[in-house]
Amino acid sequence: MKRCVFVLSLFFLFSAFGCSKTYYSTMESMGYDKREIMTDRVEDARESQEEAKEQFSSALEQFKSVVNFDGGKLQDVYEKLNDEYELSEDRAYDVRKRIDKVEDVAEALFDEWAEEITQYSSSKLRASSQRKLTATKSKYNGLIRAMRKAEKKMYPVLAAFKDQVLYLKHNLNAQAIAALEGELSTINSDVESLIKEMDKSIAEADSFIKSLE
Repeated sequence: MKRCVFVLSLFFLFSAFGCSKTYYSTMESMGYDKREIMTDRVEDARESQEEAKEQFSSALEQFKSVVNFDGGKLQDVYEKLNDEYELSEDRAYDVRKRIDKVEDVAEALFDEWAEEITQYSSSKLRASSQRKLTATKSKYNGLIRAMRKAEKKMYPVLAAFKDQVLYLKHNLNAQAIAALEGELSTINSDVESLIKEMDKSIAEADSFIKSLE
């Protein structure tokens, strides 16, 4: 338990100052190599995408419920929608941050691997290691493309959510609800597209993690 707390403390310390090299060196001295760190970060990114997918689905359901508004305080309706929007925004930020961390450790891992390949005296082992590096990088490139594609799908949805929340805030009346209903079809389509890309990205993450085991 104490070791976990210490590791987390190091993580937040080095993350705050952006000392990636120092962080990786310290972690390796404690028995955590870059491959293990990369696996953990891909798992974290996968988890953040799962959470984002659930949150965007929740927000969509809340928007749908507003269209069926049949009485009560419109201020309460606005506050619920705004809460869903802000939670969605937080999830999107977390996804982007975690993908950034995957890219950071991947760059460090591949640079180290490429440099160490030059140290082989055996041409056979050097060629074998190079093939493995090439295959891992190819797999990684597919993963990061899927992750970034899914990430980008979040921003149009967030923009639509924000537009509707702001419009409802400034027009707490039946006309505002009607305007939301008119945009709901597009929002629904965008969220469905987002979820499909998230699912693809999550599947890529699962496949990549297995390839590192």
